[in-house]
Amino acid sequence: MDCIFCKLANMKESHIADTESLFAVWDKYPVSKGHAMIIPKRHIASMFEMNEREASEIPELLNRVKEAIEKKYDRPKPKGYNIGSNNGEHAGQVIMHLHIHVIPRYKGGHGIQILGEGEPKE
Repeated sequence: MDCIFCKLANMKESHIADTESLFAVWDKYPVSKGHAMIIPKRHIASMFEMNEREASEIPELLNRVKEAIEKKYDRPKPKGYNIGSNNGEHAGQVIMHLHIHVIPRYKGGHGIQILGEGEPKE
């Protein structure tokens, strides 16, 4: 398997933090300074494939990533966060290995924008 996130799982020097089942890295193409990703060490495509252990470790790692962001980017300190994941090609997922974006917001942000065209409204 030629998955960049599977390779990153073994590159511990690039990890911001990790748990038994998950690791976090800085996003290579950040949308804001401090943009990070939480990724399972096991190759799975979506959140719907997570096991209980992986799912239960998200809050702990999310808080550790937030601490790392706020330590590295404290001037100015983030004022909010977008946390999310695209699950499936039609949801905008490009790399088919689950990754959860942790995007710090500093000021004047507009949150997560609607990207889909032709989506049903009701």
